[in-house]
Amino acid sequence: MQKILVIQTAFIGDLVLATALVESLHEQYPKAAIDVVVRKGNESLFNEHPFINEHIVWDKKQQKYLNWLSILKKIRAKKYDVLINVQRFTATGLWTILSNVNITIGFDKNPFSFLFTYKVKHDLAILNQDVFVGEISKTEVHEINRNHKLTEPLGALKLCMPKLYPTKADYEKVKLYQAQKYITLAPASVWFTKQFPLTAWVSLINELNFEGPIYILGGPSDKALGDKIINELVSLHSKASNTSITSNTTNASKKIINLSGALGFLASAALQQKAVMNYVNDSAPLHFCSAMNAPVVAIYCSTIPAFGFGPLSINSFIVETQQKLSCRPCGLHGKKQCPLGHFNCAQTIENAQLIAPLLQMAQH
Repeated sequence: MQKILVIQTAFIGDLVLATALVESLHEQYPKAAIDVVVRKGNESLFNEHPFINEHIVWDKKQQKYLNWLSILKKIRAKKYDVLINVQRFTATGLWTILSNVNITIGFDKNPFSFLFTYKVKHDLAILNQDVFVGEISKTEVHEINRNHKLTEPLGALKLCMPKLYPTKADYEKVKLYQAQKYITLAPASVWFTKQFPLTAWVSLINELNFEGPIYILGGPSDKALGDKIINELVSLHSKASNTSITSNTTNASKKIINLSGALGFLASAALQQKAVMNYVNDSAPLHFCSAMNAPVVAIYCSTIPAFGFGPLSINSFIVETQQKLSCRPCGLHGKKQCPLGHFNCAQTIENAQLIAPLLQMAQH
């Protein structure tokens, strides 16, 4: 086996989980050149990656179909030995069947899977398979299990964990934020019903008994949300103490810094790695923590861990409503608004649930 191509053009969180495939393939074929096809904007995830030979970028927003054709030509010219398609959509299915690759593998839900060499059943309820979390094993449905089934036609490959490789520059960039013990928050999500509400983040930060800095993480589009959280905290504190404070400080012992847009994917992951705790939604920063084995509190609102996208870190905690809601989950993915208008799956999560993991970590 000399050349392998992995296609995963989904959002960043799905791509992070697909790095487990890269780890497994490298473990089995250490001398093989492994390439990946990713959507534009996600390619920085593989900067200086030790096992990735080349990342091929598909720009889906500008000249989408012309760029699609260009990638097909590149795939055909590369003459891969194996192509593994993690995506289940038409565009990637066409690449797969037109690739001129002898061994093509993909999920049966891809519309062109009947023309793949091997089609693998994509099942959201794969049970009784072990997910290895450090030295601990637990039976759980997880996306990395589903993806790993794509390697079965190649033999009994080892199931590996997803992994990211921040560069030396990434670690240097976050070093100045690591002088004290710190916590990170990633409050944003693409989907409204996956996002813990702004007022709830404010309430949590206000109740946290933590003296180190608290860093808000996210992309450039998330900066406004981070600023709103800080402004709400400033307003809350000002009303309570009747004193003026700076925009990055809630009181003498709490320093809140909005780093949204200031750090790339790998630098954010590097910062999460050494945090005392990382608070995240069911979104991409959760998977960054899994890939860095960083301590994490994963907050689930409308979605549930049983879908298979839960945390994999050794020190990971799942927080969700303790109420039995007949409407939850309301779908596999998040929604733009709560279908019933009350958003009780998020509103009924209590601060005590979120703070308990931090206290537990402190005891150990």
